[in-house]
Amino acid sequence: QVQLVESGGGLVQAGGSLRLSCAASGFTFSSYAMAWFRQAPGKEREFVAQISWAGGNTYYTESVKGRFTISRDNAKSTVYLQMNSLKPEDTAVYYCAASLSRYYSGSREAVDFGSWGQGTQVTVSS
Repeated sequence: QVQLVESGGGLVQAGGSLRLSCAASGFTFSSYAMAWFRQAPGKEREFVAQISWAGGNTYYTESVKGRFTISRDNAKSTVYLQMNSLKPEDTAVYYCAASLSRYYSGSREAVDFGSWGQGTQVTVSS
């Protein structure tokens, strides 16, 4: 069965960095776009970043452009989110997700992603 396991979250001071990882199994990882979403307390889940199946295209929400970088290693079936210059407003549970459809990328909607990890907490202190 499909499994997505996030790691790398934690507590960091504002201005610091974290690198999230999401290890995937149970499907042909290299055929699916992958994304990161986040959900802060009392708020809806929001799109953060997406990378196409081969890694050639990336998409970011405006608030993280220039600070976050999404990447993937298809040989390791792993997607990463490098987060630099973190701000308190980045505090949230971060989830990785796999696209519902093969060879499709560009969507920022959670409904277009069919498999989700359990989430990893990122807390940025001021």
